[in-house]
Amino acid sequence: MTGTALTAARVTRDLFVSSRPVSWINTAYPFAVAYLLVTRDIDLILVVGTLFFLIPYNLAMYGINDVFDYESDLRNPRKGRAHGAILDRRMHRVTLWAAGLSCAPFVVFLVAVGSPLSWAVLAASLFFVVFYSAPPLRLKERPFADSVTSSIHFFSPAVYGLVLAGATWTWQLVVIMVAFALWGIASHAFGAVQDVVADREAGIASIATARGARWTVWFALVCYAAAGLTMLATSWPGPLAAAVALPYLLAVWPYRAITDGTAHLATRGWQRFLWLNQLAGFLVTMLVIWYALLTA
Repeated sequence: MTGTALTAARVTRDLFVSSRPVSWINTAYPFAVAYLLVTRDIDLILVVGTLFFLIPYNLAMYGINDVFDYESDLRNPRKGRAHGAILDRRMHRVTLWAAGLSCAPFVVFLVAVGSPLSWAVLAASLFFVVFYSAPPLRLKERPFADSVTSSIHFFSPAVYGLVLAGATWTWQLVVIMVAFALWGIASHAFGAVQDVVADREAGIASIATARGARWTVWFALVCYAAAGLTMLATSWPGPLAAAVALPYLLAVWPYRAITDGTAHLATRGWQRFLWLNQLAGFLVTMLVIWYALLTA
């Protein structure tokens, strides 16, 4: 975009790409399902919360990342479209302001209708959204903390939905959240493998640059397997969700012998995740509907 005027259309396009629209559902869905399962009611809070986790939350999470990962993104051939925008430097301030301003009215509403505990969960979720990429913490450059923080981005909307709806926390509910967290850790770890070269050239640390591509792939496999096994501890039909881990294991398994030099090949596996997430979402939805009918 250098040398080209920042028109409204161009700004809108870049903000749209930066927000990773293909991933919007990954944060909105957990909140909506968690809240709806507790309240069994479609109300204004559900609608506003779902819209918040659908677009503003993702613009903040990914937009802030694109701003502070600019040097790495320039060296990364996969960036663009579903993989995120390479933002012109003139877009950096615009993106940060857009992220903050788009989130603000939703946060004000959610605080107004929530409880002190829900405020704490929402604040923690947004804290990790910001400081995953932004200094001084920049958690994405702290190996292992990067994968844990990325996982928080996806399971915290579900935790927030449960708290906001006033759910009673049982050990089985905790087990489900642990399985969700393990899935998120595995997904981030495998996603980091494809960026080993670009991150090292930009001086950016990650679980993959610290431990190497092959070790990180095996770590992802273990976490996916653990997520599936954890679901076996839940009540029926929860154990059936263990099968959702199998497609991810099959997608990652071919890369178990990958090296740092061939780490870019993992992009093929990561691209399958865009479809696997849709399949997983469908299967989980069917289980949620079944559970809702059983407990109606």
